[in-house]
This record gives sequence, C-alpha cells and structure tokens, in this order.
Amino acid sequence: MQKKLEKQRAFFRSGRTIPLAFRKKALKRLGRAIRQHENEIYAALREDLNKSKTEAFMCEVGMTLAELSYMLKHLEGWAKKKYVRSPLAQFSATSFTVKEPYGVALIMSPWNYPFMLTMEPLIGAIAAGNCAVVKPSAYAPATSAVIRRILRACFPEEFIFVVEGGRAENQALLDQRFDYIFFTGGVTVGKEVMAKAAKHLTPVTLELGGKSANIFFEDCKWDMAMDGLQMGILFNQGQVCCAGSRVFVQDSIYDKFVEEAVKRFNAVKVGPSWDPETQMGAQIDEGQLKKILDYVEIGKQEGATVACGGVRADEGALAKGCFMRPTLLTNVTNDMRVAQEEIFGPVAVIIKFKDEADVIAMANDSVYGLGGAVWTRDINRAIRVARAIETGRMWINTYNAIPEGAPFGGYKESGIGR
Repeated sequence: MQKKLEKQRAFFRSGRTIPLAFRKKALKRLGRAIRQHENEIYAALREDLNKSKTEAFMCEVGMTLAELSYMLKHLEGWAKKKYVRSPLAQFSATSFTVKEPYGVALIMSPWNYPFMLTMEPLIGAIAAGNCAVVKPSAYAPATSAVIRRILRACFPEEFIFVVEGGRAENQALLDQRFDYIFFTGGVTVGKEVMAKAAKHLTPVTLELGGKSANIFFEDCKWDMAMDGLQMGILFNQGQVCCAGSRVFVQDSIYDKFVEEAVKRFNAVKVGPSWDPETQMGAQIDEGQLKKILDYVEIGKQEGATVACGGVRADEGALAKGCFMRPTLLTNVTNDMRVAQEEIFGPVAVIIKFKDEADVIAMANDSVYGLGGAVWTRDINRAIRVARAIETGRMWINTYNAIPEGAPFGGYKESGIGR
C-alpha cells in the first residue's frame, strides 16, 4: 500500500491531473464504464441489499450519473481564475485566486448506498484534479467488487485504486498520510477517522449519522403529510442517515395522526425487491435486524408503546430474509434512548409538542443535526422553524428531495463539511 501511495503522489506531482482536458476525459471515461457495467451494478445491489433495479437506478446509478453530468457542466466555470482587487500600493499588480486540488484523497464509503456514496465523492475528487484511494464497505461485497472492476478498467492505479476488505484494511489506510479524507458512515468510526487524520492535520469531510426531526403542525395537508411520514422513515428500509426518525406531532392532531399512521404502516407490503408489489424490502443482515429489534425492546422498557410493527416479518417467503415490520412507537419522550440514538431501521418515534417554541427546543435537543422537515400550510412559520432547527438540510412539505447542486452535510455529531 505504501508503494502505491508513493506512486500516486508522484503521479499527482507530475501535474498530469491538473489540466481540465485530463479531468473531463477521466470523468467521461468513468461515465461510459458505469453504463457498460450497469447490469452488473444492479445485480450486485440486489445481492448485497435486495434493491430492485428501479430503486438501484433511482438512488444509486441514476444519481451518480446525474452528479457526473453536473460536474462536467460546471467544471470549466469552477476552474476559472477569480480576479480580486489589488491594494492601491500595488496598483500595477493583478491579483487572482485559483482552485487547486489537495493531492491524494482517501474515500471511505458505507453499505447503505454503496455505489452512489463511493462514486459521487470520487467524481468530485477527479473533477478537482486529485488522485484517490477508494475503500468501499465490506458489508456490500458484491458492489465493492463491481466498483473495483469498473475503476481498474478506467484508470491506472497511480491515479485511482481500490482497497477492499474490512476493519484491518481500514486501519491500515488510516495509518497512512493522505491530503484529504472523505468518510461516510457512523459516528463512532467517524471520530476515529478524525483522530487518525489529526496526526497529520489532514482535512476531512465527515458525513455521519442522524436522528432527524420530521415536524407536523396541526394545519398540515393530511395526505401529503402521511406520505411524507412514510417517505421519511421507510425509504431504503430506514437505512438512511437523514431518515425522519423523530416524528413531532402537534398535540391537537396527535391521536388522529397516530390512528391514520398506524393504518398506513400496517398496509405497507414488505417483501423481496423483485416482487413488483413490494414497498419495503429487507434489512442488510441479521445483525442489523437484531439491533433494530433490540431498540424496540429498549423503547418498551423505557415506557414507549408499540403502536404497530416492532417485530420481524417472517411468514412464508419472508422467513428466509431479514425483514422488519414498519414500526411506530408512541408515548415517547424526547429524552428516551429511542428518541436520541440512531436506530438505522424502519422505526419512528412519535412525540407530542405544543407550539413552535416547544418543538424547536426538542428538535435541537439532540447530538445530531443532519436533516429534517416541516409540514404546514403556513410558509412563514415553515421558514421560521426550518431556520431555527440546528441541522444541515430542512425540507418543507416534502422529504428526501435532493436538488441539483445543493450542498449536503450536518451539524454537531452528524458531521463536518458539505
């Protein structure tokens, strides 16, 4: 590994990655390779995560190709010199700034979106003129293997190379010096990454966990709100860092809201990804499913009520998979563990609030701050609340919409950087 990194540093210092023509050619080559291997990517995502072809395109391949197109469209403008005014004493001088690459970047990605969350930061690294070491998640081995094949077909290892494996490989990489580290994953490992980076004062982007507030006021549009509740917590089986897992409902509509939410959650079709009627698939493995079920038990011990779900789905064909029933916990207070810790599954806690001040205080009473939403017909109130929540992204009357070019990242223990 050390020799490969030395070759990458030599390649970077040669200046070959700097010209825009090189970067554009590399990005276009990557785009062609992704399209050529598209069916392999779908098969790998199905094997690792039970993702259907439609879901895999919408949330992984399609988003990656859109990011690549966005980079190619804007790269020339970003790379231009930005002229600034020179001091009067140097009136004859010309002053300008240029954006320069860091050098050799390390990209470490998670298992919940293993293709997209590997490729999108890599696209950014290439577009900026960096070399990169890519470390996909060991929990998505089929996808990791496809990523390795794609990148080996596209690029020499002195420019981009892939390291596969688990914790031992992660540790070996983090013991090396990099010029930038981009890590997506859990808070515990994120802190370790930052501690390792600190030894070399290496800058980092950390995209970590979340316990996002999904806030419903009494004047919300009912059907839209119910759809937003489900989208917030059931998308990707709840295995989403910005899942709307803390559901705050104004006290005047709380009982009605819970009654309707339970009906909707009980009607969700849980099943394998290849079944066209499936609305929610399996968890990644038994360990993750057990963790989710353990949290449900913790919630019950704390005094929460399981309004629906709370158990694995194991009848018929589901018995062979890691399927969980969509779960709602009621009678929850914001200080409970199930309201404060990231569960990373299809489990939402529903908490009453009185007014704006009350819900803002509870929403901000968290170590996380990644995403969230506000549901109300009053746009002025929506903007007030959204601005008051300590979080990186807030949606209004929608959830999980991802606008092109908008920065993504969190506050507090949800991460650093955008």
